[in-house]
Amino acid sequence: MSDTTDLKETKTTKAEDNIDKLYRDLESHARQVSTGRSDSDDKFTRDLEAQARQARKESNQTMRFFGGLLLFGAGLFMILQNLTVTSSWGMGSIFRIGGYSVPNGTIMIPVLIGIALLFLCDRKLWGWLFIAVGIVIILAAVIMSVNIYWRTSNGWMFVVMFGLTFAGGAMMLREIFRSK
Repeated sequence: MSDTTDLKETKTTKAEDNIDKLYRDLESHARQVSTGRSDSDDKFTRDLEAQARQARKESNQTMRFFGGLLLFGAGLFMILQNLTVTSSWGMGSIFRIGGYSVPNGTIMIPVLIGIALLFLCDRKLWGWLFIAVGIVIILAAVIMSVNIYWRTSNGWMFVVMFGLTFAGGAMMLREIFRSK
């Protein structure tokens, strides 16, 4: 009789285990339903988390770009602060043709001819062409009269200025050319 009792106990134990497992499954399903979550909701949650990670990554890329822009601007500002620009405009002549120097006032002649042609001719093309050439000559004369000198600075400032400029430029270029 004890053998049959043991057999019944093992059968009831297996049956009770199966019922307990069924109750646990039902309770977990009921919790999912009560919270409104299911397997499709878990997938939706994972997708939202992936989108949030992607948005953080893009935000970090934007911050790195603007941080690089800030470093680049600061370095360029420091470099330009150490330049001295002088001009020799109006100091005699700039152009030399052969062995003769051309006075600065003569570079205005093409512009004056162009203005006269605008009022004289029916076809205004020649007038505008002379004015354009005259403006290009004036700009070239001004640029050619500029002298740029580097002020004396210590080695530390030199490294900081160019280090900031190149680091900022590299950060911006990395974010611009990053493969999407």
